[in-house]
Amino acid sequence: MIQKIVASVADALSGIEDGATVLIGGFGTAGVPVELIDGLIEMGARELTVVNNNAGNGEQGLARLLQAGRVRKVICSFPRSADSHVFDALYRSGRIELELVPQGNLAERLRAAGAGIGAFFTPTGFGTELANNADGSPKETRVIDGKAYVLEFPIVGDVALIKAERGDRWGNLSYRKAARNFGPVMATAAKRTIASVYEIVELGGFDPEAVVTPGIYVSALVQIPRVATQAGGFKAAV
Repeated sequence: MIQKIVASVADALSGIEDGATVLIGGFGTAGVPVELIDGLIEMGARELTVVNNNAGNGEQGLARLLQAGRVRKVICSFPRSADSHVFDALYRSGRIELELVPQGNLAERLRAAGAGIGAFFTPTGFGTELANNADGSPKETRVIDGKAYVLEFPIVGDVALIKAERGDRWGNLSYRKAARNFGPVMATAAKRTIASVYEIVELGGFDPEAVVTPGIYVSALVQIPRVATQAGGFKAAV
């Protein structure tokens, strides 16, 4: 019997090693798997390379992971925002590396990993510093039909941490509105994908058309509670 539901966040995260490349879903504060990130901090993995759309907000979630000194390098498209002070301080003091990737390239590099594409040419970044490798050497370029392109390679994760709205024991997932963002593409790009969900449904409880991430891409899922607000309601699943 296929059973991908695990009892706790700690069980779901078991086995993540120092130096791992971790893909973390989220766009700003929407769809960030905060409970999984907190669990990652507790388990103590270090020297991580984190791939995310941005570099953390405030002092929770990804920012808390950075603040704990567990991250060696961030690969993202938007490292600076009004509340990205944790990353900003670490970067300015030389305590963290940054690989800046245009957002479309980031999504496509992840998609390429999931699709088994070895590399691809994109016009984005040509003629800028982003057309250079980390050591300053130029990336391969090519002119196709009179237009210049830069060669980019897939981003493959050792593990992906994503947040979904609901899932079943086979690992099929659906998302809530903007909380979907990078979750589906990251799920396909990692060797192992761990998802947090608010609701567990029985097999057959999904309309097949509502399944965004098929269970074949999911290694484990763990149910997390919705957090009550002071007004007595619940926070939205974003």
